[in-house]
Amino acid sequence: MELNLLSQEEIATLRTLLSNATNIVICAHKSPDGDATGSSLAWMHYLSQIGKTNIKVCMPDATPDFLHWLPGHNSVIRYDRRPKEVEKAFREADLVCCLDFNQSSRVEAMQEVLEASKAPRLLIDHHLEPKTDNALTVSHPEMSSTCEIVFRLINQLDGFDKMTRQCASCIYCGMMTDTGGFTYNSSRPEIFYIIGLLLTKGIDKDEIYNRVFHNYSTNALRLRAHIILNKMKIIEELHASYYTVTKEEMAQFHFIKGDMEGLVNIPQQIKGLKLSISLREDTEKPKTVLVSLRSCNGFHCQPMAAKFFNGGGHADASGGRLNCTIEEAEQIAIKAILYYKEELL
Repeated sequence: MELNLLSQEEIATLRTLLSNATNIVICAHKSPDGDATGSSLAWMHYLSQIGKTNIKVCMPDATPDFLHWLPGHNSVIRYDRRPKEVEKAFREADLVCCLDFNQSSRVEAMQEVLEASKAPRLLIDHHLEPKTDNALTVSHPEMSSTCEIVFRLINQLDGFDKMTRQCASCIYCGMMTDTGGFTYNSSRPEIFYIIGLLLTKGIDKDEIYNRVFHNYSTNALRLRAHIILNKMKIIEELHASYYTVTKEEMAQFHFIKGDMEGLVNIPQQIKGLKLSISLREDTEKPKTVLVSLRSCNGFHCQPMAAKFFNGGGHADASGGRLNCTIEEAEQIAIKAILYYKEELL
């Protein structure tokens, strides 16, 4: 089965970039999820395997607790905790690898540091409309995840035979989380061929699933139940749902990052539902609402995310941000649903 992504010219460029690099920085987007973290750590493991010894994985902020088990996670440097160390890493870098984001604005507070770096930039991503002023842009929105792209690159670089179980586990985790446990954007045969190859490296897919999806605290489960029972609004005639979550509600249930991961997917279990929207107050910034959108059954939420929520992403999994109150955000969500009512009917 064909797994190669790059042309001969592109693979030569990639080999040259890696060969010439001594001080390498790997970075991902703010609020790094399973794909961002998994792809970054997998790429780190591969670079270590080919002899690179000075690799810094820099994240804007924390990963969710349920990803802290990933091999190599303890080496991640957080910009919100150790800014001087991150700034030094970017300043000294001779290669910056940007994984799982398409625009430098996605790293938010770390953007200025990233853009100030004079190092050549390698972009590896699967989001729409990537910024392409890089030494090499590897962008494939049709892929399930950035982790899938990383696997394909490692394979094309002849690195599969020496791939470690640790690297394979990071790749599998990212592929699994970015497809909702292989329930969406995962119908291509190549995905399961890659999974088969990862299994030959000794990964325990059941353990990975349990570490990610069966890792909630009692408070997290009660918060999720509260949202589904008391906050979820269903617009049945338009096959849409949305819910809001305030800072006070999160404080009541002792919210920590990751507690609502994947919750926006739950309403999609309703028969015939086409759209689910999550509106959550940012716990760190005033008058800021974080938006997540999921779609199915023939409706695609990405245009809605761009038009109404200052966002984007994938056809059926997008996000955005609003600078307003949670009440105003709810009205914007209702307006967005009504705007697309013909497609949602």
